[in-house]
Amino acid sequence: MPRSTISRRPSFSLDEQEEDENADSPSASLLATPSSPPTVRRLHSARASSFDLRSRRPSRLQIDENSSLLGHADGPSRNYASEPNTSIPRTTSRRPSAGSIRPKNHSRANSVAMRLANALNMDPRRVEGGLSESKASFFTDERVWYDQFTSTDWVHDSIADAYRLRELRSRKDLRGRLYAWADGAQGWILVAIIGCITACIAYFVDITETTIFDVKEGYCSHTWYFSKAKCCLRAEDCPLWTSWGDAMSFTGVGKTWIDLIFYVLFAVVFSLASCFLTLMTKTVIPSSCSLATLDENLGADKKEHKGDEEEEEEPKNASLSPMQSSENLQRPPTMIYYPAAGSGVAEVKVILSGFVIHGYLGVKTLIIKTLGLILSIASGLSVGKEGPLVHIATCVGNIACRMFPKYNYNDAKRREVLSASAASGVGVAFGAPIGGVLFSLEEVSYYFPPKTLFRTFFCCIAAALSLKFLNPYGTGKIVLFEVRYLRDWKFIHIFAYIILGILGGAVGAIFIKASRLWARTFRRIPTIKKWPVLEVFLVALITGVANFWNRYTKLAVTELLFELASPCGHGNASGLCPQNPDEILSIVRYLGIAFVIKSLLTTIAFGIKVPAGIYVPSMVVGGLLGRIVGHLVQYLIVSFPDSVFFDSCPKDGDLESCITPGVYALVAAGATMCGVTRLSVTLAVILFELTGSLDHVLPFSLAVLVAKWTADAMEPLSIYDLLLHMNSYPFLDNKLRPVFTSELGDITPRTRSERIIDISSSPLVSGQVLRRKLDYLHIKGELDGGLPIVRNGILVGLIPAPDLEFALDKLDNEELSLCLMASSSTWNPSQDEEREDDPTDFTPYIDPAPVTLDIHSPMDLVYQVFVKLGLRYICVLRDGQYAGLVHKKVFVHYIKELEEAEL
Repeated sequence: MPRSTISRRPSFSLDEQEEDENADSPSASLLATPSSPPTVRRLHSARASSFDLRSRRPSRLQIDENSSLLGHADGPSRNYASEPNTSIPRTTSRRPSAGSIRPKNHSRANSVAMRLANALNMDPRRVEGGLSESKASFFTDERVWYDQFTSTDWVHDSIADAYRLRELRSRKDLRGRLYAWADGAQGWILVAIIGCITACIAYFVDITETTIFDVKEGYCSHTWYFSKAKCCLRAEDCPLWTSWGDAMSFTGVGKTWIDLIFYVLFAVVFSLASCFLTLMTKTVIPSSCSLATLDENLGADKKEHKGDEEEEEEPKNASLSPMQSSENLQRPPTMIYYPAAGSGVAEVKVILSGFVIHGYLGVKTLIIKTLGLILSIASGLSVGKEGPLVHIATCVGNIACRMFPKYNYNDAKRREVLSASAASGVGVAFGAPIGGVLFSLEEVSYYFPPKTLFRTFFCCIAAALSLKFLNPYGTGKIVLFEVRYLRDWKFIHIFAYIILGILGGAVGAIFIKASRLWARTFRRIPTIKKWPVLEVFLVALITGVANFWNRYTKLAVTELLFELASPCGHGNASGLCPQNPDEILSIVRYLGIAFVIKSLLTTIAFGIKVPAGIYVPSMVVGGLLGRIVGHLVQYLIVSFPDSVFFDSCPKDGDLESCITPGVYALVAAGATMCGVTRLSVTLAVILFELTGSLDHVLPFSLAVLVAKWTADAMEPLSIYDLLLHMNSYPFLDNKLRPVFTSELGDITPRTRSERIIDISSSPLVSGQVLRRKLDYLHIKGELDGGLPIVRNGILVGLIPAPDLEFALDKLDNEELSLCLMASSSTWNPSQDEEREDDPTDFTPYIDPAPVTLDIHSPMDLVYQVFVKLGLRYICVLRDGQYAGLVHKKVFVHYIKELEEAEL
């Protein structure tokens, strides 16, 4: 299926340079559409072709963060700088098509990528060896590279990799075996490199944010860049640490107020700095993409999908005739998003499912998100770094894939590496390599073959060992909130764990509803919507003032979770270990205030324009709740020692002899995180790896199960599924299967003249007609759609929209060109190889055998075909006659309607 290669700075001919100069005028600037890479393709005949896989050489051109998500061999991409498409397209043959993301009619003859291809002898008419005897047609050429916001063709990439392996294994000599061995070792080397680099980035984030975080309270007098823990060696009384109230004095202003002023000041400054860095990644989504948000904004307006039912309601004279312009078709508004904002987990999940978002996993996003994450954590906002580390690790994997051509040039294989990268991010974030593997399998990965499972595990182990060696906290721990429990739990506690599971799931579901309510009210205020910096300022100001007065809200989220989950013992200075029963209620009261503050701050902080995760903040809220419940149970045991419920508890022990409130805190933390994210097995394993206690696996698992059931009953969607649901992503959840009672014909649109290419009278079609049909697809948001080719009602082929756009761009004059869309003549290879390529011959771009189903096919079969094959569209036949085309986006919209009807 179609893909497009990318050239960074193509060479323009003189008339093209004049056209670009004209485009700089005010009138031309209004016509600008988001730039997409110009394309370079190696043509092939639709009848037969030869292909030498050894001719694919890696490009020496520079690749940066603006390159395609899946950069092409023939060159990196141009800058993707989208502009609102609010204008009327030009009427000349060199106008941009409506909603297109590629410049129109741009000559590739003198481009850098084409000259590189010629230098590497990549002429398809002189290909040698390899598969020259195999007359494979549609899958063995270098296709047009994937455009922005289109879907991956899994079938094509799988077949292309099969041809590569066939060529590689065709050699039986020693050198061939060495090549095969080196090819197999590339995957292991790549994931090891990704794991080590991810660990280094996590180490840099850990040590930097810890140091900057303490600046809000003061500085170390003998070494200013030391954190408070490193300066004082965790001693409670530290003369070396100087607070701002001690360092500065103002007449009439007390020490506490000076500390408050500096605490809030630094919190606001760090937050704003993080926000300004995030805003540097601003990207404008073209009007043809029906997306609502890509940066966790629950207050975004959901774009309504205009399906074929609405199309059928249009008058018949609304059809797009060959001489009718597409100007009168209404285009949806553009949308702005910031790749560095939020956690990025939802977008990583969509990318791994095959959706293409250029730049989201680039170098610029990696650098800015890392620096912004440090500042957002250091500001004291109720955000976490674990979710953004998943995005950062996936960026590392995407960039590292450029080292090996078999991953750089194949979309499906690259996503195997990205799955391993995302897992390594969880591995270093929680110190749980096994949990990272399960996270990739359960949450983000769409295609996860067995070999990917083993490589993902190896990547997580490499990342965890590297971070263990770097020792960011100086304690030998990978993460700060790693704890150990020495006492086993008793059977009577199982009822308390079930209650914690119910409470945690309910809190998680309520958090989702509250976040959505806050975003749809406050975030939709015109001033806040226009100026996201103002929202960050207000949230930082409120957070700084509220956190200062409570010891537990003042702590970093990871340090607070550690104190909540820690058992009482020697050296525990958290203030959470009561020495007598009278202190229990005062601790509960203090924790209750912290619980309310943290809950509210976490709710308003989710979705602001800074790098921010939700995993650990949700665990902190649950940990506070669990610690409160633990101390209340502890108080009941002390107050009613002779109760039949507490017979198994020792009568003469200390307050923790029967119950450990830290266990309750960690159980509730896991339950609340499950209520927010709906992770199940992954979360239970992460909690086990954090504690290293096999005895407590059962309480963790039980609470997670109950929390998931409770949260599903209150709010069917997790926080990230809700974000996916708001967008028109072509994302089919392969873990859920709806109950269908219909057949394919129920969602098949009626055949419209602008959606097909009819060659009944002649195989020659005007280029202007083809351009208008392509414009219609773009306006409908089907950038990766296709136009079926029909002769006398019979489907004879299909030309993908990106391929058609590429072919039309090569024409010198669209208005006067007649394009060949089919041919029945006998092909003579020797004669065909000697002639020059005819730009009006579109047969090399046509898929002669698209996947088809009968109109009466059950919807379950349609679901399996889309999920298992990863198709973009299915052609529909009725009694052998063409009856319509169902795009994947239409099928996804249909499933969403079924889900909403069941609610």
